[in-house]
Amino acid sequence: MPRKRKSGVAAWVDRDDAPALTNKFFDRAEIRRGDKILRRGRPPLPNPKQAVKLRLDADVLAAYRKTGTGWQTRINADLRKARKLKVG
Repeated sequence: MPRKRKSGVAAWVDRDDAPALTNKFFDRAEIRRGDKILRRGRPPLPNPKQAVKLRLDADVLAAYRKTGTGWQTRINADLRKARKLKVG
């Protein structure tokens, strides 16, 4: 039975035996700064928006949807104005 290799330990001794460094290899690589693994993509927001289920009258929903893309953002802005909350 073959011995298991420890994760992260190279199974090759000679440099010529090393695996090819392909794009697929780099796509799966961990990006580190010191001992800390950096996450890819957009950094998390300090105050992310919350997903909620909200029941609205059909005519209200139709009116917002008719305004086009971004209608959810406009509902949020209108609710902020109605409650006199600071923008952003």
